[in-house]
Amino acid sequence: MPQDLSIVQLLLHASWVVQAVVALLVLVSVISWAAIFRKVFTLKRVNSHNEDFEKEFWSGTNLNDLYAAAAQSARHGGPMERIFASGMREYHKLRERRITDAGALLDGARRAMRASFQRELDALETNLSFLGTVGSVAPYVGLFGTVWGIMHAFTGLAALAQVTLATVAPGIAEALVATAIGLFAAIPAVVAYNRFATDIDRVANRMETFMEEFSNILHRNLGQQSAQATASGH
Repeated sequence: MPQDLSIVQLLLHASWVVQAVVALLVLVSVISWAAIFRKVFTLKRVNSHNEDFEKEFWSGTNLNDLYAAAAQSARHGGPMERIFASGMREYHKLRERRITDAGALLDGARRAMRASFQRELDALETNLSFLGTVGSVAPYVGLFGTVWGIMHAFTGLAALAQVTLATVAPGIAEALVATAIGLFAAIPAVVAYNRFATDIDRVANRMETFMEEFSNILHRNLGQQSAQATASGH
């Protein structure tokens, strides 16, 4: 009578170590898929917010009006909007302290934007290291379950007088299930990690470009204010 070699039956007859390894891998796979879907929606929302803010920024809206709107929607806005708000906030604070040196004003705004940029980048990279760890470790965890399962199968076969393929196959199949589950957990995590790393790099480059462009606008505004002050002084 043919033996039932379905995955469920193989796992039910496997040793407790193999069952524990498979349970761990399935749990990790579920968590990684949840992280993948959450990251997909997060990046989509971030790109949408950044595009909307860039359109508003380059539409000619007054910087002070844009800053007031960004300050009100700081929690619900995008990373680029929060970076802009950080730069403008520091710029206004320095102006309130009667600092008139253009270099000091520009450096202060840049430092504030750089700190905000790093916070936004850290938030975007949340769970990315977890996916990388799953992608690199899960196959080895599955391989451990396979090696243990094969050892357990051969130990059981040692007591048999006659060993045939029919007696060996179930034990080997039970063990190989762990490797299969390990690969099932690792492959999506590796693919997602590489994709998200590329997407986050693009977002980071876009935000850095915006910071440079905004710094140039501040520099031009400070230059115009300095020229006007010099002209009125004469």
